[in-house]
Amino acid sequence: MARRRLLLVAAGGVAIGVATVTGRGGGGHLAANAQEAPHTGPVRQPAKAASNAHPARAAGHAPPRTVGTVGGQPMYYVDDGLDVIALTIDDGPSPVYTPQVLSILEKYDIKAAFSMVGENVTYYPSIAREVADAGHTIVNHTWNHANLMSMKRSKLPGEVDRATDAIHSATGQRPGMFRAPYGAWSPTLLDYCASEKLAPLDWSVDPQDWARPGVSKIVKTIMGTTKTGSIILEHDGGGDRSETVAALKIVIPRLIDEGYMFTVP
Repeated sequence: MARRRLLLVAAGGVAIGVATVTGRGGGGHLAANAQEAPHTGPVRQPAKAASNAHPARAAGHAPPRTVGTVGGQPMYYVDDGLDVIALTIDDGPSPVYTPQVLSILEKYDIKAAFSMVGENVTYYPSIAREVADAGHTIVNHTWNHANLMSMKRSKLPGEVDRATDAIHSATGQRPGMFRAPYGAWSPTLLDYCASEKLAPLDWSVDPQDWARPGVSKIVKTIMGTTKTGSIILEHDGGGDRSETVAALKIVIPRLIDEGYMFTVP
């Protein structure tokens, strides 16, 4: 399991999640997705535990949205009211799993944020359009799921801008948010996101579905750690996501039954 630590940047006072490439919510690399389908791939206090909650969150309160500015923090929680949560889907689009996820979301009338890898968008532009046409939010997730932690600013356009261009070409939309692969943020990356008017998006509930731990484990993690403001991380790309699809069919109605409402970050 990947380890995560915090780096406090004295100049800006920014808490930045640092993760290894092999871990934190990374999902599979682009190649895994491409291979899966050849190019012919009342007041209720939140009492649930939050073992993977970001340390910056004060109990019961989401931090203010200071995203999209120089020195702004990534968004780990939404702040839209009691029992409001968000669902995010990463590493697609996938011709196999994205349509299945869309079908589930349509059934429960839920909107989600899909963090798309630019290269995958070029492989499956019609799937990206389906996501956009269904009213979901599309987030820039780099061109090829690279770890940008130590990347020089001069190299960032090739990962960030190139993905934006691919998404715009396929959907007619330009993303307003950016999610760093592996949750790996650096001051340079945050500053670049601000310059490009991309709000940095992270997450607070990670069932590590990308590692295929089993449907029951994914469900248990989500149900046990989700609370008001949580941003849930799931994946529709990067490999075999059948467990994710099966888990979503279980957790979404359960979360609704518990009184949760879904928003987008």
